Amino acid sequence: MVTEYIRYRLSPERLDGFEAGYERAAAALRAAPQCVDYELMRSVADPDRYILRITWTSADDHLRGFRGGPHFAAFFAEIRPYVQDIEEMTHYAPTPVTGPGGGAPPTLYEWAGGTDAFLRLCDAFYRLVLADDLLAPLFAGMEPDHARHVATWLAEVFGGPETYSARRGGYPAMLSRHLGKAITEPQRRRWVNLMMDAADEVDLPADPEFRAAFVGYLEWGTRLALSNSQPGATPPRRAPVPHWGWGVAPPYQG
Repeated sequence: MVTEYIRYRLSPERLDGFEAGYERAAAALRAAPQCVDYELMRSVADPDRYILRITWTSADDHLRGFRGGPHFAAFFAEIRPYVQDIEEMTHYAPTPVTGPGGGAPPTLYEWAGGTDAFLRLCDAFYRLVLADDLLAPLFAGMEPDHARHVATWLAEVFGGPETYSARRGGYPAMLSRHLGKAITEPQRRRWVNLMMDAADEVDLPADPEFRAAFVGYLEWGTRLALSNSQPGATPPRRAPVPHWGWGVAPPYQG
């Protein structure tokens, strides 16, 4: 993906109608498959300045796909009067310099209690698993450190240190644990249920926001594991470790 920034400076007599024009033009962006998201911002200190930010699936998709597609004409018809006010129109690519600031919500990892919380969770979970008639056969011959490895995977997924990637090999290593296992839907569902029982047992945060995000990952991850484990499955062998956030409900902090 690339981000396009368009910087405008309008004379005072041309300000009226600018935002309304972009509100109409935005209908074309919402309809265009090449557009990921957009935002129009106005300077606080200098109100005649605006910045439009548009995230495109790629620069080529913007320049060829969108501009050569069916939605560009309607878009350009609304913003044409303001082309003369553009000071910059440039694509930018991300760099590795990124991260949350001090005012950002805590990660799910931090909210849960850090690595120790996930270690307690997985110790309790695998104790339940080994006593479960449905799941115990699936984990026969489990390595002594299996619970710890899963704990470091979950910690990394929920925003903690990248220990699993550094020591175990990231997504390809986790994928290899599921290939050919032929997991059944009842086993998948029992896995989720026991993980939730373990979360209650070790007192992971019980607030609705955390549990919604936590269960969201369990459902997503186990459904992928179920699919990847089937005979003849050919999932992608390389992918990043997923990074799971709060989704639509950030933590309630009073």
